[in-house]
Amino acid sequence: MVQTPPLKIGLIGYGLFGQHYARSIDASSLTSLAAVAAQSAASRDAARRAHPDTDIYSDWRRITEREDIELVAVVVPNHLHFEMGFAVLQANKHLLMEKPLSLQVDQCDQLVALAHASQKILAVGHELRLSPLWGRVKALIDAGEIGQPRHVLIELARFPYRPGSTGWRHDQQRVGNWILEEPIHFFDLARWYLSSAGEPVSVFAQANSAGDAALDMSDHFSAIVTFADGSYAVVSQTLSSFGHHQSAKISGSQGTIQATWGAADARSDESVYDLRYGLGNRICEVPLTGHPGELRELADEIESVVHSIQNQTPVFCDGEDGRWSVRLCQAARESIASGLPVHLQALPDREPVRPVST
Repeated sequence: MVQTPPLKIGLIGYGLFGQHYARSIDASSLTSLAAVAAQSAASRDAARRAHPDTDIYSDWRRITEREDIELVAVVVPNHLHFEMGFAVLQANKHLLMEKPLSLQVDQCDQLVALAHASQKILAVGHELRLSPLWGRVKALIDAGEIGQPRHVLIELARFPYRPGSTGWRHDQQRVGNWILEEPIHFFDLARWYLSSAGEPVSVFAQANSAGDAALDMSDHFSAIVTFADGSYAVVSQTLSSFGHHQSAKISGSQGTIQATWGAADARSDESVYDLRYGLGNRICEVPLTGHPGELRELADEIESVVHSIQNQTPVFCDGEDGRWSVRLCQAARESIASGLPVHLQALPDREPVRPVST
């Protein structure tokens, strides 16, 4: 049997999370870290030390010019996602975009259309779908363990956001808003868990802070997303806490699933987690295969995208999913500003993208 050679990946961005991407790519037998592009000299020096066999560039466009690179992962501040993502797809390469897909829905539309036209994979980094914990919740829903799901509650309490390289996460022009940081993951999970309910039809959100923080950088955020069949999801986050503690409760016609995960940090390998479901006195505890956590899920995400490229199968989270996540964040932001619910227009239907043979 002929062994498939490792797929060559180019990485744009070498901040804290970009470094995790690089290590995951290096550690997999399916992939080869062919090139890294980083803005600062310090980041480039760090990349050379950590990955001496990898080409390191100051100009990210060098990666799009490489004929041997098949997949490009973009892990940079949010405001750069559209420009870089568009260039990657235009160069006829597969794209793994760290969330959000872009800052605006119309930009997401362009990326989805370009991926479809070029028949290239466009994957969005909603890695919680691949988690042994949060992904298992979806498997229990699909298996009918709680009947028809009708209500989702996803909550996160954590320490304040780190500023990020050069402070980009605390700069509204570069981050967009903080709803696009972690609540976007929870919007994606809610839509995924309630996929049988149709698409979202409205969003109502509120936010505030202890101090005089700008609207786009609120410490406390909550949103209600209503779906086509009347099911709804509540997403809530506070940044005035300690550690990283996430929970999800999905209730249906025949019971509730409860999942919890907590640690000092989302990337910690010393976490406490639990998954169970039931109704009344009937409670089932669910053992997990593998240890859930952000870095485990990142490694699985990269390998999942590679499998989709090599086997020409749909990706775990595509551009359409990423586009919906941005739309929900945008609607939540509009609702906070107006104090009113935002009613969503249906996004145009698009065909799933299957990559051509490479």
